[in-house]
Amino acid sequence: MKVALFRVSTIAVAAALLAGCATTRVHKGAVIDPQLASSISPGVDNKASVAKLLGRPTFTGEFTPNDWYYVARETKQIAFRNPRVSNQLVLHVRFDQAGNVAVVERTGKELVMNVEPTHRSTPTLGRRKSFFDELFGNVGTVGSAGLPGSQQ
Repeated sequence: MKVALFRVSTIAVAAALLAGCATTRVHKGAVIDPQLASSISPGVDNKASVAKLLGRPTFTGEFTPNDWYYVARETKQIAFRNPRVSNQLVLHVRFDQAGNVAVVERTGKELVMNVEPTHRSTPTLGRRKSFFDELFGNVGTVGSAGLPGSQQ
């Protein structure tokens, strides 16, 4: 009886541990239908027809409202690790002054920048100083010529 209870509890604990390691896939942003996106043609469509096909853009251009961006991103996360981008589509629709489609551009995951922090510090340009250089670096410079507060 005790052996059977031990086996059942071991299986339950193992199942709970494995459930915590499950992969989570998340879709963020616009839902872009590839057939509808490919049907947008420059010179034929305008802002109203693009909005009817794809909906409101994810965001518009910073300096001009004639650039519309539709962003769709899929991420994958295993357990408690940081999510990784598995697939991305950015659809950039540029309109001319009359509101007609001028250019339709597609980009993917290649524009995603992966920033890896190194040793919990940000590398910077300039001279590297040790702890003691920082602590005793100003010894002897107080009151020397050319510094603020010095008398000449």
